[in-house]
Amino acid sequence: MRGIGVPEDVTRLAPGTRGFVAALGIGQICSWGSLYYSFPQIAEGMGRELGWSRPDLYGAITLGLALSGLAAYPVGAAIDRGHGRAVMTGGSLLAGLLLIAWSQVETLWLFYAVFAGIGCLQAAVLYEPAFAVISRRMGAGRARAGITALTLWGGFASTVFIPLIEVLMGWWGWRGALVALGGVNIAICAGLYASMIDAGRDAPAPPPAAGAAAPLAGRRAVARAMRTPVFWALAVVFVAYTATFSAFTFHLYPLLLERGLDAAGAVTVMAVIGPAQVAGRFGIWIFGPRATVRSIGCVAVVVFAGAMIALAVLEPGLVSAAAIAALYGAANGVFTIVRGLAVPEMLTRDAYGAINGALLAPSLVAKAAAPLAVAYLWQASGTYGAVLAALVAGALILLTAFWAAAAFAIRAGKREQPPV
Repeated sequence: MRGIGVPEDVTRLAPGTRGFVAALGIGQICSWGSLYYSFPQIAEGMGRELGWSRPDLYGAITLGLALSGLAAYPVGAAIDRGHGRAVMTGGSLLAGLLLIAWSQVETLWLFYAVFAGIGCLQAAVLYEPAFAVISRRMGAGRARAGITALTLWGGFASTVFIPLIEVLMGWWGWRGALVALGGVNIAICAGLYASMIDAGRDAPAPPPAAGAAAPLAGRRAVARAMRTPVFWALAVVFVAYTATFSAFTFHLYPLLLERGLDAAGAVTVMAVIGPAQVAGRFGIWIFGPRATVRSIGCVAVVVFAGAMIALAVLEPGLVSAAAIAALYGAANGVFTIVRGLAVPEMLTRDAYGAINGALLAPSLVAKAAAPLAVAYLWQASGTYGAVLAALVAGALILLTAFWAAAAFAIRAGKREQPPV
């Protein structure tokens, strides 16, 4: 397969890119914290005030995430064409306006309309477009250092914003909190993305080696990738991961409340996830800079599955829940890096944005369906017991599929890709 392997310069950022990655990292903290991690707490406040059921509320996040999945490919292709600044800056500006509009909703249809827009914009401002921007700026051979550094920054999103949102809701209620979060997107995220993303500073494409085929772009690259078993194994990996991650993220807060923790205890447990994510990523940065993505991912999925199993079988309590959150956070933090590097290091370095977008589209639809499916599962059973069983099943599918993808990638590295 073209370009598979661990590049030589993966251990550190070039001096000229450190400020660029740090600025994107701060933007990612704010983008993730305001557009993604805010939902469970805001939804609890909305449900109490407006009297809407949990399926009513989580139907909106399902709609938004489904549209995010549909937007993933055109967003990736636009960034491949050098429009990263327009995509991420414009996305943050519009997201800020929609968060402010969300603060004014009184009817369910308007809530769904606003969240449809927010979902589309998540595809333009969260990790995947940022990964593609970094890949263009640094070049495929050095993108690993930038992506790892970016995820170190982004790991603080839940730690910063979950307590912040709790404070904002205490001061101004859920409506005032959303206005503040909208201002964060407009003032901080859009400003950072506009000032730091510059297609004119992207790394030049490397000349093809003697006798090597020219790099493919767009649909031709996607078509070639889809002819390989690695692509389809990774598609299953991404679907299982995003569905489990989404269900866990959006339902952990009410799950912890149901298991006997108060709001402060639940926020404390959830705040552990961020530092644990950073610790896991930092461990990879220090101890495994030259380890293959295959080997890192094979370990991460085992730990991820272990955390889900522990959550299902251990007695609930603040200490045990915090320990499980730390285990989950470390695995999730490492797997975010794996997800960002799986395409160039396990599949191909051609057309990163387009191929990643094609892989992510079904996974983002699964991520969209998971919160609503879990809400209905909870409503049908009356407890989160069945939900925990579903989380364990998703984690085990993730483990099996990633190990299969790693085996396919090793085998594919010994032969050429199929002809176009």
